[in-house]
Amino acid sequence: MTELSLRLAVSFVQILAEVSLVMLTVAIMTLAERKVLGWMQDRMGPMEVGPYGILQPLADGVKLFFKEDIVPAGANKAMFALAPMLTMVVSLIGFAVIPFGPDITLNIHGLTIKPFVIADINIGILYILAIASIGAYGIILGGWSSNSKYSLLGGLRSAAQVISYELNVGLAIVGVLLLSGSLSLVEITEAQSGGFWHWFIWGARPDGFFPIHTQIFAFVVFLISGVAETNRITFDLPEAESELVAGFFTEYSGMKFAFFVSAEYASMVLVSCVAASLFLGGWNAPYPGTIFEYIGLEQLAWIEHIVWFAGKVYFFLFVFIWLRATLPRLRYDQLMRFGWKVLLPIALANIIITAITVYLFPR
Repeated sequence: MTELSLRLAVSFVQILAEVSLVMLTVAIMTLAERKVLGWMQDRMGPMEVGPYGILQPLADGVKLFFKEDIVPAGANKAMFALAPMLTMVVSLIGFAVIPFGPDITLNIHGLTIKPFVIADINIGILYILAIASIGAYGIILGGWSSNSKYSLLGGLRSAAQVISYELNVGLAIVGVLLLSGSLSLVEITEAQSGGFWHWFIWGARPDGFFPIHTQIFAFVVFLISGVAETNRITFDLPEAESELVAGFFTEYSGMKFAFFVSAEYASMVLVSCVAASLFLGGWNAPYPGTIFEYIGLEQLAWIEHIVWFAGKVYFFLFVFIWLRATLPRLRYDQLMRFGWKVLLPIALANIIITAITVYLFPR
Protein backbone atom coordinates (compact mmCIF):
# COMPACT_ATOMS: atom_id res chain seq x y z
CA MET A 1 0.00 0.00 0.00
CA THR A 2 1.44 3.35 -1.04
CA GLU A 3 1.79 6.25 1.36
CA LEU A 4 -0.97 8.20 -0.41
CA SER A 5 -3.46 5.34 -0.26
CA LEU A 6 -2.59 4.71 3.38
CA ARG A 7 -3.10 8.38 4.23
CA LEU A 8 -6.44 8.37 2.41
CA ALA A 9 -7.52 5.24 4.26
CA VAL A 10 -6.57 6.70 7.65
CA SER A 11 -8.34 9.97 6.87
CA PHE A 12 -11.46 8.08 5.77
CA VAL A 13 -11.50 6.10 9.03
CA GLN A 14 -11.08 9.30 11.05
CA ILE A 15 -13.88 11.05 9.15
CA LEU A 16 -16.19 8.06 9.51
CA ALA A 17 -15.50 7.85 13.24
CA GLU A 18 -16.08 11.58 13.69
CA VAL A 19 -19.36 11.62 11.73
CA SER A 20 -20.58 8.54 13.60
CA LEU A 21 -19.75 10.14 16.94
CA VAL A 22 -21.49 13.40 16.03
CA MET A 23 -24.61 11.65 14.71
CA LEU A 24 -24.74 9.48 17.84
CA THR A 25 -24.60 12.66 19.94
CA VAL A 26 -27.37 14.16 17.78
CA ALA A 27 -29.55 11.10 18.42
CA ILE A 28 -28.83 11.28 22.15
CA MET A 29 -29.68 14.98 22.18
CA THR A 30 -33.09 14.45 20.52
CA LEU A 31 -34.00 12.21 23.46
CA ALA A 32 -32.10 14.11 26.16
CA GLU A 33 -33.77 17.40 25.28
CA ARG A 34 -37.28 15.93 25.57
CA LYS A 35 -36.37 14.13 28.79
CA VAL A 36 -34.73 17.13 30.46
CA LEU A 37 -37.56 19.43 29.40
CA GLY A 38 -40.00 16.90 30.79
CA TRP A 39 -38.25 16.77 34.16
CA MET A 40 -38.05 20.57 34.31
CA GLN A 41 -41.79 20.74 33.59
CA ASP A 42 -42.67 17.98 36.10
CA ARG A 43 -43.51 15.27 33.56
CA MET A 44 -41.84 12.11 32.27
CA GLY A 45 -41.06 12.80 28.61
CA PRO A 46 -40.97 9.90 26.09
CA MET A 47 -41.65 6.60 27.87
CA GLU A 48 -43.25 4.27 25.31
CA VAL A 49 -40.48 3.11 22.95
CA GLY A 50 -38.01 0.90 24.80
CA PRO A 51 -37.11 1.04 28.51
CA TYR A 52 -37.79 4.60 29.74
CA GLY A 53 -38.13 5.68 26.10
CA ILE A 54 -34.44 5.27 25.21
CA LEU A 55 -35.28 3.94 21.74
CA GLN A 56 -37.30 7.04 20.83
CA PRO A 57 -34.55 8.47 18.52
CA LEU A 58 -34.54 5.22 16.56
CA ALA A 59 -38.33 5.28 16.25
CA ASP A 60 -38.25 8.92 15.11
CA GLY A 61 -35.61 8.11 12.48
CA VAL A 62 -37.59 5.16 11.10
CA LYS A 63 -40.77 7.25 11.00
CA LEU A 64 -39.12 10.12 9.12
CA PHE A 65 -37.40 7.71 6.71
CA PHE A 66 -40.72 6.20 5.62
CA LYS A 67 -42.76 9.43 5.57
CA GLU A 68 -43.90 10.77 2.23
CA ASP A 69 -41.56 13.34 0.70
CA ILE A 70 -43.88 16.18 -0.28
CA VAL A 71 -42.67 18.83 -2.73
CA PRO A 72 -44.90 21.92 -3.19
CA ALA A 73 -46.22 22.40 -6.72
CA GLY A 74 -44.66 25.86 -7.12
CA ALA A 75 -41.32 25.04 -5.48
CA ASN A 76 -37.94 25.17 -7.18
CA LYS A 77 -37.36 21.43 -6.97
CA ALA A 78 -33.57 21.48 -7.35
CA MET A 79 -33.01 24.14 -4.68
CA PHE A 80 -35.72 22.60 -2.50
CA ALA A 81 -33.79 19.31 -2.42
CA LEU A 82 -30.34 20.91 -2.18
CA ALA A 83 -31.05 23.18 0.82
CA PRO A 84 -31.34 20.52 3.59
CA MET A 85 -28.36 18.58 2.23
CA LEU A 86 -26.23 21.73 2.16
CA THR A 87 -27.20 22.59 5.73
CA MET A 88 -26.44 19.06 6.92
CA VAL A 89 -23.05 18.78 5.20
CA VAL A 90 -21.90 22.21 6.39
CA SER A 91 -22.84 21.40 9.99
CA LEU A 92 -20.64 18.27 9.88
CA ILE A 93 -17.49 19.44 8.08
CA GLY A 94 -16.75 22.03 10.74
CA PHE A 95 -15.69 19.20 13.09
CA ALA A 96 -12.60 18.53 10.96
CA VAL A 97 -10.50 21.02 12.95
CA ILE A 98 -11.92 20.25 16.42
CA PRO A 99 -9.35 18.56 18.71
CA PHE A 100 -11.30 15.93 20.66
CA GLY A 101 -8.25 14.86 22.64
CA PRO A 102 -4.58 15.62 23.35
CA ASP A 103 -2.11 16.53 20.62
CA ILE A 104 -0.41 13.15 20.35
CA THR A 105 0.93 11.55 17.18
CA LEU A 106 1.02 7.93 16.06
CA ASN A 107 3.35 6.35 13.52
CA ILE A 108 1.66 3.84 11.23
CA HIS A 109 4.05 2.29 8.68
CA GLY A 110 6.02 5.53 8.50
CA LEU A 111 2.90 7.71 8.32
CA THR A 112 2.47 10.23 11.16
CA ILE A 113 -1.14 10.93 12.14
CA LYS A 114 -2.95 12.73 14.94
CA PRO A 115 -5.78 10.46 16.10
CA PHE A 116 -7.89 13.12 17.87
CA VAL A 117 -7.99 15.81 15.17
CA ILE A 118 -8.57 15.26 11.47
CA ALA A 119 -6.91 18.45 10.23
CA ASP A 120 -4.72 20.55 12.52
CA ILE A 121 -4.56 23.59 10.27
CA ASN A 122 -3.11 26.90 11.41
CA ILE A 123 -6.29 28.79 10.47
CA GLY A 124 -8.75 26.51 12.24
CA ILE A 125 -10.83 29.35 13.70
CA LEU A 126 -11.16 31.08 10.32
CA TYR A 127 -12.20 27.76 8.80
CA ILE A 128 -15.01 27.35 11.33
CA LEU A 129 -16.23 30.92 10.86
CA ALA A 130 -16.27 30.45 7.08
CA ILE A 131 -18.15 27.16 7.32
CA ALA A 132 -20.70 28.64 9.74
CA SER A 133 -21.46 31.45 7.31
CA ILE A 134 -22.12 28.96 4.51
CA GLY A 135 -24.68 27.13 6.65
CA ALA A 136 -27.01 30.12 6.46
CA TYR A 137 -27.31 29.65 2.70
CA GLY A 138 -29.07 26.33 3.20
CA ILE A 139 -31.73 27.98 5.36
CA ILE A 140 -32.13 30.89 2.94
CA LEU A 141 -32.40 28.54 -0.05
CA GLY A 142 -34.93 26.38 1.78
CA GLY A 143 -37.07 29.38 2.62
CA TRP A 144 -36.93 30.85 -0.89
CA SER A 145 -37.38 27.62 -2.89
CA SER A 146 -40.46 26.47 -0.94
CA ASN A 147 -42.70 29.09 -2.62
CA SER A 148 -44.35 29.84 0.73
CA LYS A 149 -44.61 33.22 2.40
CA TYR A 150 -43.95 31.71 5.83
CA SER A 151 -40.82 29.92 4.60
CA LEU A 152 -39.56 33.03 2.80
CA LEU A 153 -39.99 35.17 5.90
CA GLY A 154 -38.12 32.56 7.94
CA GLY A 155 -35.25 32.53 5.46
CA LEU A 156 -35.01 36.33 5.43
CA ARG A 157 -35.02 36.43 9.22
CA SER A 158 -32.25 33.85 9.32
CA ALA A 159 -30.12 35.89 6.92
CA ALA A 160 -30.43 39.03 9.04
CA GLN A 161 -29.85 37.08 12.25
CA VAL A 162 -26.70 35.39 10.96
CA ILE A 163 -25.23 38.70 9.76
CA SER A 164 -25.91 40.28 13.16
CA TYR A 165 -24.62 37.54 15.44
CA GLU A 166 -21.83 36.02 13.36
CA LEU A 167 -20.03 39.35 13.66
CA ASN A 168 -20.25 39.11 17.44
CA VAL A 169 -18.94 35.54 17.40
CA GLY A 170 -15.89 36.62 15.42
CA LEU A 171 -15.18 39.61 17.64
CA ALA A 172 -15.57 37.55 20.83
CA ILE A 173 -12.90 35.16 19.57
CA VAL A 174 -10.35 37.93 18.90
CA GLY A 175 -9.49 38.27 22.59
CA VAL A 176 -8.65 34.56 22.76
CA LEU A 177 -6.49 34.86 19.65
CA LEU A 178 -4.56 37.75 21.21
CA LEU A 179 -3.82 35.64 24.28
CA SER A 180 -2.91 32.43 22.46
CA GLY A 181 -1.11 33.95 19.49
CA SER A 182 -2.50 31.31 17.16
CA LEU A 183 -5.53 30.48 15.01
CA SER A 184 -5.08 26.72 15.49
CA LEU A 185 -7.55 25.18 17.91
CA VAL A 186 -4.90 22.65 18.98
CA GLU A 187 -2.44 25.41 19.95
CA ILE A 188 -5.18 27.47 21.60
CA THR A 189 -6.11 24.47 23.75
CA GLU A 190 -2.49 23.73 24.62
CA ALA A 191 -2.03 27.35 25.74
CA GLN A 192 -4.60 26.69 28.49
CA SER A 193 -2.88 23.69 30.10
CA GLY A 194 -1.78 23.62 33.71
CA GLY A 195 -5.02 24.18 35.62
CA PHE A 196 -8.33 26.00 35.38
CA TRP A 197 -6.72 29.36 36.25
CA HIS A 198 -4.98 29.21 32.85
CA TRP A 199 -8.25 28.75 30.96
CA PHE A 200 -9.03 31.85 28.96
CA ILE A 201 -12.40 32.33 30.65
CA TRP A 202 -10.35 32.97 33.81
CA GLY A 203 -7.30 34.47 32.11
CA ALA A 204 -4.58 34.28 34.73
CA ARG A 205 -1.02 34.79 33.52
CA PRO A 206 1.17 31.65 33.59
CA ASP A 207 3.31 33.20 36.33
CA GLY A 208 0.42 34.30 38.53
CA PHE A 209 -3.12 33.58 39.70
CA PHE A 210 -4.57 37.07 39.21
CA PRO A 211 -7.04 36.98 36.26
CA ILE A 212 -5.69 40.02 34.44
CA HIS A 213 -6.51 38.60 30.99
CA THR A 214 -9.97 37.24 31.77
CA GLN A 215 -12.26 36.61 28.80
CA ILE A 216 -15.48 36.17 30.79
CA PHE A 217 -17.26 38.91 28.81
CA ALA A 218 -16.10 37.43 25.50
CA PHE A 219 -17.34 34.05 26.72
CA VAL A 220 -20.81 35.43 27.48
CA VAL A 221 -20.97 37.19 24.09
CA PHE A 222 -19.82 34.01 22.31
CA LEU A 223 -22.33 31.83 24.14
CA ILE A 224 -25.30 34.11 23.45
CA SER A 225 -24.27 34.60 19.83
CA GLY A 226 -23.74 30.85 19.44
CA VAL A 227 -27.31 30.21 20.57
CA ALA A 228 -28.49 32.78 18.02
CA GLU A 229 -26.32 31.20 15.28
CA THR A 230 -27.99 27.82 15.82
CA ASN A 231 -31.51 29.35 15.73
CA ARG A 232 -32.32 27.99 19.16
CA ILE A 233 -34.73 29.43 21.70
CA THR A 234 -34.61 32.22 22.71
CA PHE A 235 -33.39 33.21 19.25
CA ASP A 236 -35.47 30.86 17.09
CA LEU A 237 -37.12 33.68 15.11
CA PRO A 238 -36.52 32.01 11.70
CA GLU A 239 -38.81 29.14 12.77
CA ALA A 240 -41.12 30.90 15.22
CA GLU A 241 -44.17 28.60 15.47
CA SER A 242 -46.47 31.31 16.81
CA GLU A 243 -45.75 33.58 13.83
CA LEU A 244 -44.39 31.55 10.90
CA VAL A 245 -45.83 28.02 11.44
CA ALA A 246 -42.36 26.43 11.24
CA GLY A 247 -40.43 29.08 9.36
CA PHE A 248 -37.97 28.05 6.68
CA PHE A 249 -38.85 24.32 6.83
CA THR A 250 -42.64 24.68 6.92
CA GLU A 251 -42.98 22.81 3.59
CA TYR A 252 -40.44 20.07 4.36
CA SER A 253 -41.25 16.50 5.36
CA GLY A 254 -39.57 13.10 5.57
CA MET A 255 -35.80 12.88 5.37
CA LYS A 256 -35.40 16.48 4.20
CA PHE A 257 -37.01 17.62 7.45
CA ALA A 258 -34.76 15.18 9.33
CA PHE A 259 -31.70 16.75 7.70
CA PHE A 260 -32.68 20.21 8.91
CA VAL A 261 -33.34 18.99 12.46
CA SER A 262 -30.13 16.94 12.58
CA ALA A 263 -28.14 19.90 11.25
CA GLU A 264 -29.49 22.09 14.05
CA TYR A 265 -28.37 19.63 16.72
CA ALA A 266 -25.00 19.09 14.99
CA SER A 267 -24.50 22.87 14.98
CA MET A 268 -25.23 22.90 18.72
CA VAL A 269 -22.53 20.26 19.23
CA LEU A 270 -20.07 22.25 17.08
CA VAL A 271 -20.69 25.48 19.01
CA SER A 272 -20.23 23.56 22.27
CA CYS A 273 -16.94 22.04 21.07
CA VAL A 274 -15.60 25.44 19.98
CA ALA A 275 -16.66 27.09 23.27
CA ALA A 276 -14.99 24.31 25.29
CA SER A 277 -11.78 24.62 23.26
CA LEU A 278 -11.57 28.41 23.30
CA PHE A 279 -12.60 29.27 26.84
CA LEU A 280 -12.62 26.16 29.07
CA GLY A 281 -9.33 24.53 28.17
CA GLY A 282 -10.62 21.93 25.73
CA TRP A 283 -9.31 18.52 26.75
CA ASN A 284 -7.28 19.94 29.67
CA ALA A 285 -8.33 18.99 33.19
CA PRO A 286 -9.02 21.79 35.72
CA TYR A 287 -5.90 20.72 37.61
CA PRO A 288 -2.29 20.31 36.41
CA GLY A 289 -1.67 17.04 34.62
CA THR A 290 -4.04 14.08 34.92
CA ILE A 291 -4.98 11.56 37.58
CA PHE A 292 -3.51 8.78 35.43
CA GLU A 293 -0.14 10.56 35.50
CA TYR A 294 -0.27 10.80 39.29
CA ILE A 295 -0.77 7.02 39.62
CA GLY A 296 1.89 6.14 37.07
CA LEU A 297 -0.30 5.35 34.06
CA GLU A 298 0.81 8.14 31.74
CA GLN A 299 -0.01 6.05 28.67
CA LEU A 300 -3.73 6.18 29.57
CA ALA A 301 -3.87 9.94 30.20
CA TRP A 302 -5.58 10.46 26.83
CA ILE A 303 -8.69 8.74 28.22
CA GLU A 304 -9.03 11.36 30.96
CA HIS A 305 -8.47 14.17 28.46
CA ILE A 306 -11.30 12.89 26.26
CA VAL A 307 -13.61 12.52 29.26
CA TRP A 308 -12.99 16.12 30.31
CA PHE A 309 -13.62 17.40 26.79
CA ALA A 310 -16.85 15.40 26.50
CA GLY A 311 -18.00 16.63 29.91
CA LYS A 312 -17.52 20.27 28.93
CA VAL A 313 -19.34 19.76 25.61
CA TYR A 314 -22.30 18.09 27.28
CA PHE A 315 -22.42 20.88 29.85
CA PHE A 316 -22.90 23.41 27.06
CA LEU A 317 -25.53 21.18 25.43
CA PHE A 318 -27.38 21.12 28.74
CA VAL A 319 -27.26 24.93 28.78
CA PHE A 320 -28.99 24.95 25.38
CA ILE A 321 -31.83 22.85 26.81
CA TRP A 322 -31.94 24.88 30.02
CA LEU A 323 -32.38 28.11 28.06
CA ARG A 324 -35.25 26.58 26.09
CA ALA A 325 -36.99 25.55 29.29
CA THR A 326 -36.70 28.90 31.06
CA LEU A 327 -36.66 31.83 28.61
CA PRO A 328 -39.33 33.08 26.19
CA ARG A 329 -38.72 33.95 22.55
CA LEU A 330 -37.54 37.48 21.84
CA ARG A 331 -39.41 39.81 19.52
CA TYR A 332 -37.56 40.34 16.24
CA ASP A 333 -36.74 44.02 16.81
CA GLN A 334 -35.46 43.10 20.29
CA LEU A 335 -33.25 40.45 18.72
CA MET A 336 -31.64 42.91 16.30
CA ARG A 337 -31.29 45.66 18.89
CA PHE A 338 -29.66 43.31 21.39
CA GLY A 339 -27.12 42.08 18.84
CA TRP A 340 -26.06 45.47 17.48
CA LYS A 341 -26.46 47.74 20.52
CA VAL A 342 -25.47 45.45 23.40
CA LEU A 343 -23.31 42.51 22.32
CA LEU A 344 -21.32 44.35 19.64
CA PRO A 345 -20.09 47.17 21.95
CA ILE A 346 -19.19 44.63 24.64
CA ALA A 347 -17.18 42.54 22.15
CA LEU A 348 -15.35 45.62 20.83
CA ALA A 349 -14.56 46.85 24.33
CA ASN A 350 -13.22 43.41 25.24
CA ILE A 351 -10.84 43.49 22.28
CA ILE A 352 -9.49 46.91 23.26
CA ILE A 353 -9.03 46.00 26.93
CA THR A 354 -7.43 42.63 26.10
CA ALA A 355 -5.01 44.26 23.63
CA ILE A 356 -3.94 46.81 26.25
CA THR A 357 -3.46 44.23 29.01
CA VAL A 358 -1.52 41.87 26.72
CA TYR A 359 0.75 44.74 25.67
CA LEU A 360 1.36 45.88 29.26
CA PHE A 361 1.46 42.40 30.84
CA PRO A 362 2.53 39.90 28.15
CA ARG A 363 1.73 36.22 28.61
